[in-house]
Amino acid sequence: MTMTLPGDDPGRPAYSADSPDPLERLTHEHEARHLAEEKKNERLVWWYLAYFLFGIHIVAFVMIYAVTHAK
Repeated sequence: MTMTLPGDDPGRPAYSADSPDPLERLTHEHEARHLAEEKKNERLVWWYLAYFLFGIHIVAFVMIYAVTHAK
């Protein structure tokens, strides 16, 4: 039998927002905010990577054009 702890699932906040303990509610709010910010930052990293790769291709096409049309 496996015992699960509040922080075992990295995709969910560890504590409940309905807990009677104020510390657990604050911990839940903090973890929920942290997870949302982490998800947003990860999405931004993918967008930056996509723009970078797109830019590299544009530069490569311009260089290929310049080399093939050089006299």
